[in-house]
Amino acid sequence: MKRRMMKNTKLLFFGIFVVGLGVILYLSFTLTSKDIYSIVSEEKMIEKIGNSVLDQLVSDVVKKKDIYGAVFCVSTGNDTVDIISASGEIDESSQYYIASINKLFISALILKLYAENKLDIEDKISKYLPSDLIQGLHVYNGRDYSNTITIAHLMSHTSGLPCYVIDKQANGKKAMDEFESGIDQAWPIDKVIEEVKKMKPHFPPGEEGKAKYADTNHHLLGLVIEKVTGEPINIALKNLFNELNLTNTYVCENVDDKKYVPVRYKSGTIHLPLFFTSTQYDIVSTAKDQMIFLKAFFNGYFFPRERLSELEKWNSIFFPFKYGVGIQKFYMPRILSPFQPVPEMIGHCGSTGSVAFYVPDMDVYITGTVNQQAKPNVAFQTMIKIIQKLM
Repeated sequence: MKRRMMKNTKLLFFGIFVVGLGVILYLSFTLTSKDIYSIVSEEKMIEKIGNSVLDQLVSDVVKKKDIYGAVFCVSTGNDTVDIISASGEIDESSQYYIASINKLFISALILKLYAENKLDIEDKISKYLPSDLIQGLHVYNGRDYSNTITIAHLMSHTSGLPCYVIDKQANGKKAMDEFESGIDQAWPIDKVIEEVKKMKPHFPPGEEGKAKYADTNHHLLGLVIEKVTGEPINIALKNLFNELNLTNTYVCENVDDKKYVPVRYKSGTIHLPLFFTSTQYDIVSTAKDQMIFLKAFFNGYFFPRERLSELEKWNSIFFPFKYGVGIQKFYMPRILSPFQPVPEMIGHCGSTGSVAFYVPDMDVYITGTVNQQAKPNVAFQTMIKIIQKLM
């Protein structure tokens, strides 16, 4: 009798599991974004995450271990409501290192030149860069693919080039490990190229279905911009800042700069002035300035809004991110969050927990940072909470 009851109990639990799984799969594959999300109005924004609500969310963030400060700015697509909140050692006007969001700025400059017919993203970079620089840049399995690399390959991280920051160098070291241990060093473009030529690429340029995130790509895009505009990349960026009136945004150029919030790494800080100033496109900004730039990007200032879909040629880089042509996507499969779905967010993030994302399904923009190199995921947890408050 007991065995029969145990068997029946197991069958019951198995049945419940199967039904539950079926419901999850049904929700995952039958409901579309239109069934779940709606455009956030001015009234809904104020009602759902008015300053007191956002204040509480951001205050909760700095209660987490090793998060010493945070700021988040949330805005409706129609520019009627901007809500910002900060806590800890960061305030609403604090300037912070945006890390890899600088890639979105580089992409913006390239796309503007593309829209103005000053270049084509399918152009080979050999059209713009000297042959001695190109030669030997990408040698894979004994074949030199350097002359086949296009601007689009660099923008989409499909060049296959190694990353001078996160991949092992010829000496077996990783620059990122050294940065996080506090070892500061300059990485100007000539040093990047010299080192990359010693490193092993990941795959031939443009190989279908392949992408590998690499800072090397945007360093090279900076050279393309310089060739087309006739201006150094830092000057091209300053011109962009002036055009958009980003008065609290600047390129890192002064090794003695103390204006921005120190970058946190675990319980301490990391100070990398030599690195930040050597790239000529590392940027300090504020959440409000980032919001201005993000809205400009997705509203057609650099590239026609009706053509932005051309950039959505997604390849997986590392979960939960995909990369298109110059833009990054954060996504959470419905099956992983069936009852609290997370809409796709497009824009860019940085390794320090900096974020600048647009949520198309809800017409909402989010910028900010948790300023913690060891826990950038906290920024995404916070964005998800903000979005779910608005649903």
